[in-house]
Amino acid sequence: MPALRRFVDGLVHASVQGDPTDLHRHRSFIAVNLFGGMAALLALPVHLVVAGPVGVVPAVALIGLAAPAPIALAVSHTGRLELGHVLLALTTAALVGWIALFTGGLASIALIWLAVLPVEAALSGSRRVVHAALGIGFAVIALLALAGATDSLPQSVIAAHGDRLLFGVTAAGLAYMAILAFRLDALYRNADVVSRQREAQYRLMADNIGDIVTGHGANGDVVFASPAVERSLGLSVADALGDGLFRRVHVADRPAFLTAIADAAGGLASTVEFRARADGPDGQSRHVWLEMRCRSAQSGDGLPSRLLVVGVMRDVTERKNQEAELLRAREQAEKASEAKTRFLANVSHELRTPLNAIIGFSDLLGSETFGKLPDPRQRDYVRLINESGAHLLQVVNDILDMSKIESGAFDVVPEPFDVPLLIEGTRQMMSHQAAARGLRIVTAIGLGLPELQADRRACKQILINLLSNAVKFTNAGGTITVGARREGDLVALFVRDTGIGIADCDLGRLGTPFVQADCGYDRRHEGTGLGLSVVKGLASLHGGSMHIQSRLGEGTCVTVRLPVTSEIAAGDRRTAAVVVPLSADKDQAQEPRQMRA
Repeated sequence: MPALRRFVDGLVHASVQGDPTDLHRHRSFIAVNLFGGMAALLALPVHLVVAGPVGVVPAVALIGLAAPAPIALAVSHTGRLELGHVLLALTTAALVGWIALFTGGLASIALIWLAVLPVEAALSGSRRVVHAALGIGFAVIALLALAGATDSLPQSVIAAHGDRLLFGVTAAGLAYMAILAFRLDALYRNADVVSRQREAQYRLMADNIGDIVTGHGANGDVVFASPAVERSLGLSVADALGDGLFRRVHVADRPAFLTAIADAAGGLASTVEFRARADGPDGQSRHVWLEMRCRSAQSGDGLPSRLLVVGVMRDVTERKNQEAELLRAREQAEKASEAKTRFLANVSHELRTPLNAIIGFSDLLGSETFGKLPDPRQRDYVRLINESGAHLLQVVNDILDMSKIESGAFDVVPEPFDVPLLIEGTRQMMSHQAAARGLRIVTAIGLGLPELQADRRACKQILINLLSNAVKFTNAGGTITVGARREGDLVALFVRDTGIGIADCDLGRLGTPFVQADCGYDRRHEGTGLGLSVVKGLASLHGGSMHIQSRLGEGTCVTVRLPVTSEIAAGDRRTAAVVVPLSADKDQAQEPRQMRA
């Protein structure tokens, strides 16, 4: 009767639709009690036709027989099956007690129906309901005993209707017990089907999932294992039980394996990676890496009591091999970088001695200390030798500084010093070179500038490199501004020029060693691209940053921000550099008040 089944299924509360066992319990309760109560109501007109008007005793009994129908509807509406079983036990006990009251009290044959109460309650799947049904049954017996002891029992109707009453009670009891038997059988059959379906689903997942699922006891022994253990380790499920899996774990990794299981048994989720021996199809053994995630087995999982920990293992051999390969590549790269740095440092040191000799002797020749040079071309050649030597020495010094910064050999020695004095000294040092190119260097010192606690030598090198770049890329008649201002806990050193500027396509690459601007700078200018790299590295060693603002054809402003105190400088040493187009309005808004040529 598919239509009737669909009707009953539609009455089941939505909260139990996802559980097959609970769905069957609700469906059975609603169907039996709803249709049973409706049958009792339909029997009323038949009784009126056959036996005439209904007396008080049959009327109350008829109400008791019809009561399960509204109880079934209440369970359908609320989904509270346990409450429905308790209400059904109350109405059934009241009906039995009412009949027994008029059929001899404790001697009434109707009391046999009380045995139905705990059996019916057992269908709920709740022990509390069974206990409640037993209590209700004993309460009815106690009330009947009290009525008999006080001679409060009404006159028995057995004399007038004994045979019919005995037949009716016996037949009804037999029919109801038969219905209970069929319901219990259906419940067990449904539970068996659900169990088989769930087992089949588990087998399907276990056979197709590569992860190994294991259950462990208190000492780490395997209680159960999924079939994936055979694919991963070449070990049958039976051989993995007990200490079979543990004996496959690499000896050096066994303590970590047992520690992870012990932590999980104590309630802490744990993860461990270990090596295990795996047998290949060819019979050859090899070690594979497994990652096991463990958690405590909860009592509500429906697992055996001796099972304390559930573990999920995954083969991570490929990942571990990749990590090892990356580590080897990183070590090789670090060794190559160290070798490059040492090579550059050694070459730089070896070059400085002959370069100093070239520069020194060319100075002597240029000053004509030992006699005048007869040919003007000789003086030009000496000047070119001196300038080229000085340029090459600067390149060597930059390379040496970069190698020290990259290798961590550049020691930062913080000391408090006066920033305006440092700026003025640097301006005077670079003023001759600027004047030779027709440029003017001015200073701009902000008000309230504190002492800076940093490496004075490094800060001087920062200003020299920035001024050298500004002089190199500013045309004759231009102005270069070098200054400083306070920005909270930072001191900002800046150099601004009115030079050729930098194109947007080159801004992002500045600060990288040996990189110069290609599409904004005139390639006729000399340089190796190390100046800004050294500035960026020195700022990073102080925990500071480098910020570049520029616009092609208008000029460039490079700002280096350093922490005021050495405590801040000792913190973050990550290199930071920002490049943005030059904003004239913003730049003018930050112009310090003091200007000096």
